[in-house]
Amino acid sequence: MKKFIYIVLVLGLFSSCSEYQKALKSEDTATKFKLGQELYDSGKFEKANKLFAQIVPDYRGKPQAEKLMYLYSQTFYKMKDYYVAGYQFERFASSYPKSEKVDEASFLAAKSNYMLSPVYSKDQTETKKAIEKLQEFINLYPESEYLPEANKLVKELDYKLEKKAFEIAKQYDRISDYEASIKSFDNFIFDFPGSTLREDALFYKLDASYKLAINSVEYKKQKRLHAAELNAETFIKSFADSKYMDQVNDMLVNIKEQLKNYSTKANT
Repeated sequence: MKKFIYIVLVLGLFSSCSEYQKALKSEDTATKFKLGQELYDSGKFEKANKLFAQIVPDYRGKPQAEKLMYLYSQTFYKMKDYYVAGYQFERFASSYPKSEKVDEASFLAAKSNYMLSPVYSKDQTETKKAIEKLQEFINLYPESEYLPEANKLVKELDYKLEKKAFEIAKQYDRISDYEASIKSFDNFIFDFPGSTLREDALFYKLDASYKLAINSVEYKKQKRLHAAELNAETFIKSFADSKYMDQVNDMLVNIKEQLKNYSTKANT
């Protein structure tokens, strides 16, 4: 019985492959379209894609072209070829602005760019492009069913840019380039005012300004201590219950102790 089932399966597979090969070589566009849809529905996107690619030019301007172009675009997306998928979905949305699939196609075009966004530690050109494309979709289709997901994707991408900028500033602190670290954290705080990393950024900015002041040459030290003191007080006002508070208080105590030396000198 098992042998019989195996033979049936092998024959079925051979028949399916044979039908596909015949369709590839056929001049009958309707046959290619029909089999392409069947292959698409069964999840065989690469085979469907090859058949659709052969007939796209023949259906241009015909009633079936809209459905064909939608399925063709989808095959690239399902195959994770996001560069081409984004391009094809944009073409679809541009060619069929009145289609019932236009907002979905526009969303998937933007999401294809999202899928190309790399990890935060790499160049973020693709991330910025994805944010731009998703924002265009949000502005164009404010009532779309895909709006919640689009907003979620933008939030994820924004955080990736925040994380990139934050880690660059933090890296300056690690290599003891405290002035560059302070400037980078200032830029971060300005560029991402609502960031969830704001508390960390303010702390590491303080940490960098404290280390810069403590390790300064004498003629720069007092001014830098005052700057560090201001950063400490700003942090305390902003995050009174911070996990960093013990460290901040220790720094502030030391800063004030060192500033007393300058008060003593001024009075002698």
